[in-house]
Amino acid sequence: MELAGKVALVTGAAQRVGKAIALELARHGAHIALHYGTSPPDVVDQTLHEIEALGVQAFPVRADLSDPEYCKLTVAATNTFYGRLDILVNSASNFQRRRLLEVSLEDWNTTLAINLTAPFLLTQSAATLMQHNDPPGGVIINICDQGALAPWPDFAAHGISKAGLLALTQLSAVSLAPHIRTNAIIPGLVLKPESMPDSRWQALAAATPLQHPGSAEDVARAVAYLAREPYLNGAVINVDGGEYLT
Repeated sequence: MELAGKVALVTGAAQRVGKAIALELARHGAHIALHYGTSPPDVVDQTLHEIEALGVQAFPVRADLSDPEYCKLTVAATNTFYGRLDILVNSASNFQRRRLLEVSLEDWNTTLAINLTAPFLLTQSAATLMQHNDPPGGVIINICDQGALAPWPDFAAHGISKAGLLALTQLSAVSLAPHIRTNAIIPGLVLKPESMPDSRWQALAAATPLQHPGSAEDVARAVAYLAREPYLNGAVINVDGGEYLT
């Protein structure tokens, strides 16, 4: 798919990895529907400015994706503004630290609502729009993480939600083909959590085969690659320096 002139909805796009993804797609000429939830207005405005400086349009959509109705409205707002949707990137996520016996029902519901139910509802709404493109078609890209591949005891509900997102990727790849492709990315050490000491981050990076951390831009370039390449469907790219092998 040639990205110039296409429309991409990126969730969680005001900051961090989501922002890098939105900027990379914009560099390839895609117009951006920038979803955000709780990001401060000045942060959102700065991201919008950076996207527009690349010569494309940027449309902000504020929505609480834990509310199913707002998931549908996010896609509808994108369609109202641009009249089409070609790319959906499910990047928004929460990252709640709870061990299995500490997870309350409220914790569970909140985590799965944002990390799994929202991508499911967005996929349904986006795919319906993509089928009406002329010609029909589009791409959905889900941002998972390594909790989808192996247990993360300290992030019990989060890991389960991401495993579900990986399963949703595979099911969508089969169910929505041939016109709509669905792929996933599993990032590794690409962006240090704010609460993690630098020494811990560097130690984790040194333990990977490449012995250094990556960047949000590494993930963003992989997203653009998956969006462009027409024969990739159901693909899962590990952007982690080989960490998943250790």
